[in-house]
Amino acid sequence: MTSQVSSPAEQADEAVVGEQRRPAGAKDVHKLDRVIIRFAGDSGDGMQLTGDRFTSETASFGNDLSTLPNFPAEIRAPAGTLPGVSSFQLHFADHDILTPGDAPNVLVAMNPAALKANIGDLPRGAEVIVNTDEFTKRALQKVGYTASPLEDGSLDGYHVHPVPLTALTVEALKEFDLSRKEAERSKNMFALGLLSWMYHRPTDGTETFLKTKFAKKPDIAAANIAAFRAGWNFGETTEDFAVSYEVAPATTAFPVGTYRNISGNLALSYGLVAASRQADLPLFLGSYPITPASDILHELSKHKNFGVRTFQAEDEIAGIGAALGAAFGGSLAVTTTSGPGVALKSETIGLAVSLELPLLVVDIQRGGPSTGLPTKTEQADLLQAMYGRNGEAPVPVVAPRTPADCFDAALEAARIALTYRTPVFLLSDGYLANGSEPWRIPELDELPDLRVRFAQGPNHTLDDGTEVFWPYKRDPETLARPWAIPGTPGLEHRIGGIEKQDGTGNISYDPANHEFMVRTRQAKIDGIVVPDLEVDDEPGANTLVLGWGSTYGPITAAVRRLRAAGQPIAQAHLRHLNPFPRNLGQVLERYDKVVIPEMNLGQLATLIRARYLVDAHSYTQVNGMPFKAEQLAAALKEAIDG
Repeated sequence: MTSQVSSPAEQADEAVVGEQRRPAGAKDVHKLDRVIIRFAGDSGDGMQLTGDRFTSETASFGNDLSTLPNFPAEIRAPAGTLPGVSSFQLHFADHDILTPGDAPNVLVAMNPAALKANIGDLPRGAEVIVNTDEFTKRALQKVGYTASPLEDGSLDGYHVHPVPLTALTVEALKEFDLSRKEAERSKNMFALGLLSWMYHRPTDGTETFLKTKFAKKPDIAAANIAAFRAGWNFGETTEDFAVSYEVAPATTAFPVGTYRNISGNLALSYGLVAASRQADLPLFLGSYPITPASDILHELSKHKNFGVRTFQAEDEIAGIGAALGAAFGGSLAVTTTSGPGVALKSETIGLAVSLELPLLVVDIQRGGPSTGLPTKTEQADLLQAMYGRNGEAPVPVVAPRTPADCFDAALEAARIALTYRTPVFLLSDGYLANGSEPWRIPELDELPDLRVRFAQGPNHTLDDGTEVFWPYKRDPETLARPWAIPGTPGLEHRIGGIEKQDGTGNISYDPANHEFMVRTRQAKIDGIVVPDLEVDDEPGANTLVLGWGSTYGPITAAVRRLRAAGQPIAQAHLRHLNPFPRNLGQVLERYDKVVIPEMNLGQLATLIRARYLVDAHSYTQVNGMPFKAEQLAAALKEAIDG
């Protein structure tokens, strides 16, 4: 969340164990102001579902939260191997937080592979809950353990809770007519019940979810609920868990309103639906499934009641071709993809530039090049979005900064596309797409009016007095050409990729006309009205940290830590990357040093250096994971001191 906090501990995005109390006849209950939990197991162990359910209950309880799902690209990686480990990290607190957290306080490891893949991220003293049933000789050897870490002393620095999760689950479900293999599948619900007891999470929502999810298989629903309750009861009765924890709701972190937990892809989907309603246009999505963008196609396909039409094309080129055709026909047109798909769509994006039609190109970035890292995050498509087309084909670029902000970014991208008759890039990434946080549901009167006027008749008078329609006669303020719906009498006009004559839209090879059209298309993008860049400044700061996209959370958390330690530093974050805010040059001139953290090799820094002749310093990372706040804080402090 982005609301400001005042105490040094909150500004540092840090937390410590607070006071404790002991109700009569109950175990000790310790109060915490934040916790970071990571569920980890085989990709078939249901860790994403477990984390998602814990997150939903945490959101309903009123905590601020941030999540980081992390899973293999394979549909089913080899069981029990390091490449097959799937994890879900959740950071929740009683105050405003910004990231999924640097290091887990609690690790739930369902097998040796999960333990080995994640133990290096834990600080000493963290709690480790281990499913001992999976620590067989074969499973240990598969990941390179010569001896069991539960017995060789290598975990002595942690609070280890050995729990036979599989056996306890099977025992809890013995009254059900299930095979052992079927019963074992519910061990993730046992673990969820245990953690729900441990952190005083609500349980009704999960039980309702299970009944709904398995409505056609009531026996499976009942078994999962029984396993969930058994895990909760185990925590309540076992002597191994002598303490439970409370994290109070974040009552001061949120403005007044109605909230729900939301992922970036879901927020973006809702933003597209809202944009179509505010524009009073049908929404058309032409898409080809690709990780991590596919969830948008899945979600929008559910909303036919809002006039949404989804088309799952046979390939990326067909998807954007259909979307551009829908734009020509008067729809709010969208195509969704990730980096490899953008490369395939580039020719049609150039066609959309030439036709000057509104089209949203949603790029949920992932690690590259080529197929790269399908389930890992990266910010390496910025230069592709800016320049990845033949000829001079400028396209506006908008980037959300948090999962919830994807809703507003979708509305802003639609505003630009509809107002200026241009394709627009919306650059999200896997971290935002799969991560989640609380989102305040806006009131209808808070949404922008995006209604457009289609061309209705002639707009130009010839020298002989004849009134005609010129498809490239421009609005003097926006330089947008008229949007004429096919079939409107008298508004017939040519479309195609060959250069158009200014005004008439006729095919033209005239050199002077081509130069005029190229410069006019560029001027249209340069003239897009975007808000000035806001700077979170501090007295005495001579260093500015400038970010874009999903680096917002880690950067802001790092800045809070530095300020809490008495280090002055300024922060600004770009939503509009083309065109840049008009005051960006003035902002950059105010600081002796500019540091730009990016999950690429310095693409924004390259643009800033070229455009403003500023010696911007890059701090980069391309390991498929988001920045950690402590890592950034150390790098920024070095920049300040240097």
